[in-house]
Amino acid sequence: MLQGSRRKQGAPGQLEPMLNGSSQDHPPMSPQVQVQGSGERAPAPEPPPYPPPPPPCTRPRLVFHTQLAHGSPTGRIEGFTNVKELYAKIAEVFDISPSEILFCTLNSHKVDMQKLLGGQIGLEDFIFAHVRGETKEVEVTKSEDALGLTITDNGTGYAFIKRIKEGSIIDHLKTVCVGDHIEAINDQSIVGCRHYEVAKMLKELPKATPFTLRLVEPKKAFVSSNSSTKTERGISKELYRNLGNLPLSMLLTLGLTQEQ
Repeated sequence: MLQGSRRKQGAPGQLEPMLNGSSQDHPPMSPQVQVQGSGERAPAPEPPPYPPPPPPCTRPRLVFHTQLAHGSPTGRIEGFTNVKELYAKIAEVFDISPSEILFCTLNSHKVDMQKLLGGQIGLEDFIFAHVRGETKEVEVTKSEDALGLTITDNGTGYAFIKRIKEGSIIDHLKTVCVGDHIEAINDQSIVGCRHYEVAKMLKELPKATPFTLRLVEPKKAFVSSNSSTKTERGISKELYRNLGNLPLSMLLTLGLTQEQ
């Protein structure tokens, strides 16, 4: 029997000596991997929280200047995304009803269909709102198939005359003008109709049969309201003649005071 060739075994039930806190027969466990009593791996530590998202990019304020085309102080409007909201903003500034606005032109107070407000407005554009003026009725006899009218609408239910063909039936009726809103045909209201619907109604009218147009013209600037020599804005006619052909926006900038 060889001595020193085999370790002496302890008695049954006797614990084996520990080396550095571990059994000599089993190496110490890695501190990263711990086994629970159930045999399952311990959950991994939660990752650090994500940083908060950056603040939303705020859109710049777009502010536009506006006036009533027949004359008014300058107002400032913002926060609109369509024509209906634009009219509501203008009406709020000037304390009128949005239904009073027939159409808008850009950078000109005149009834100029080349300046008619379209789908885009530049930051430098000055908005002039043309509001309801006098109502007139015109009797027309359709002697030809075409009346010579080009009709458009403002997007909020008002159709108006954009162009009159020279030498046409309508051209001979000097009371009908570009910019007139067509309110009714033979006492049938067409408010709320699109321009192509109004054109279809006029085209379907029988020839040689008179019909009536009820028109609303845009309110004109410097219209005398009584027999006085003062204009509607209180500037004397003589002074107005001396000012020559200055545009309305320039007249408003001059800061003319009302005569007493």
